[in-house]
Amino acid sequence: MSKVEIFRKLHRRPAQDDPLVLPGPWDAASARVFAEAGHPALATPSAGVAAALGYEDGATPADEMFAAVARIARAVDVPVSADVESGYGMAPKELVERLLEAGAVGCNLEDSNGGVLKDPHQHAEWLAEVRYAAGDALFVNARIDTFVRGVEDPEPTIERAALYTAAGADCVYPIGAPAKVLPLLRAGIHGPINVIALVGSGLSPAELGERGATRVTFGPGLQRRSSEILSELAAEMR
Repeated sequence: MSKVEIFRKLHRRPAQDDPLVLPGPWDAASARVFAEAGHPALATPSAGVAAALGYEDGATPADEMFAAVARIARAVDVPVSADVESGYGMAPKELVERLLEAGAVGCNLEDSNGGVLKDPHQHAEWLAEVRYAAGDALFVNARIDTFVRGVEDPEPTIERAALYTAAGADCVYPIGAPAKVLPLLRAGIHGPINVIALVGSGLSPAELGERGATRVTFGPGLQRRSSEILSELAAEMR
């Protein structure tokens, strides 16, 4: 079984309170830590990788992001999905080629750019082109940015999810969705749902699963917590 097949299978969860938990490595060393801890797959956070490379979130050059993903994928034997933001302006074929060259089995693709939501129909057409270019070689996680762009009504999120899954997305990711609306999203969305969890606070992955999450990621939370721990160690050494 190929890594992408393994990754797809991991999304077919046996129980609602057992979502797929995907830690977010920001470099090869952190990837090894998560893999050695027994996690069956990983998902890079673009903000965490940006911080590790010395960039602000959203400012990482494409070449550096793909190089970082390649180092992470090379460092571990488990499947690695890559957050490649809104695709860096690449044509779908080029984007897919770069992801596969880096060793990724999946990708996150956002539906906003520069803080502005994209037209959902145009974005769905673009996702369909990505799906066509990738065939079955990539697991496509379509991030939906409605909540983080101030759209509190869940209905537009459900509508976007329907368009994106119809276009071939394997999973949708309503980032920033409040926990109270997760059951409503679960009822209205067909297929896997990615939910972000907070590190050290908030609902547990199991609790998020009970509310509708198929998989749980942490964004840059683990990288930021690691930096906090390093700051504490640095202070102790003074």
